[in-house]
Amino acid sequence: MTLKNSRHFFSYPLHFIVLACFTLFFGMQSSQAQDATGLGSWPTQKPIRLIAVFPPGGSVDQVARILAPALQNELKQNVIVENIGGASGVIGTSAMLRAPADGYTFAVVFDTHGVNPSLKDSLPYDTLKDIVTINMIGTSPMLLAASKKSGITSMKQLINESKAKKSFNYGSIGIGSLGHLAIADFAKKSNFDWVHTPYRGGGPMIQDGLGGQVPLVVGSQFLIKPHAENGGLIPLAVTTAKRSPEMPNVPTFAENGYPGFDAPAWWAITGNSKISPAIITAMYKALDKVLKTPAIAEKLKGQGIAIASLNPEASQAFVAKQIGVWGKFVIQNNIKE
Repeated sequence: MTLKNSRHFFSYPLHFIVLACFTLFFGMQSSQAQDATGLGSWPTQKPIRLIAVFPPGGSVDQVARILAPALQNELKQNVIVENIGGASGVIGTSAMLRAPADGYTFAVVFDTHGVNPSLKDSLPYDTLKDIVTINMIGTSPMLLAASKKSGITSMKQLINESKAKKSFNYGSIGIGSLGHLAIADFAKKSNFDWVHTPYRGGGPMIQDGLGGQVPLVVGSQFLIKPHAENGGLIPLAVTTAKRSPEMPNVPTFAENGYPGFDAPAWWAITGNSKISPAIITAMYKALDKVLKTPAIAEKLKGQGIAIASLNPEASQAFVAKQIGVWGKFVIQNNIKE
């Protein structure tokens, strides 16, 4: 400040000077307090992208669209769902990683996320090093269901016809999806002549199942249940060890003579591992609060999702375990795209 300007400043009334000093002091204190959180201006700068890594119509898309409005309300920031499907979730996950690691782009992934490292010859990222699993949302039974046009009305009938060497095609949301691996394991151990038909997501698979182009489909309860209730698909068995409370009349594989069969579907929210730890923690807490909101919890539970809402450390450990379990199966059975 020049001498001339300093004299001009001190020519102001004293109360103006005091007010200016107080304003400057408390402004600095507020800024320092904000910086101390590690959040900076997050999430006020721009809308948050929530990439659903499968096409519209599937369970990943539906989970994303259930969470987005509630998350938007919690963060006081627009949350935009964007579908980027393909390659069992790899294309959408890659798009998430290409975005700036500023806490404004996340992805909703499915159980294929834990299989891809073993299934793909190479990935454009390291699943455990480049990606942080912010919140493992929850798990759900998968269902093996028959098209109404297939003539199959029960698991017992399907097993008997398969034992009689009748061949069946079954659809899944893609090669290496947990549904694919679980049913491939079942068919191999049973010596059934079943042929896998991969789709680019739950939406296209369901359409072919309803239309009769594929006689059997396997998908999450979240995906299959509405069409079972409408009569378009006939639920045959759940892939979990116990029956689903939401579909108590559907038996387990164990009840049909296959003890120990247990392969639930799962969903998670992921982000770039380079995102500030403070933002990752804040995002987890916001998601945790949303998932425990009665209205959201009811919507997800109504579709068969048992909410877990694991913190980032536990979520990352869950994904690592999935990679180990299903990766071993993929390698042993030489499953490739």
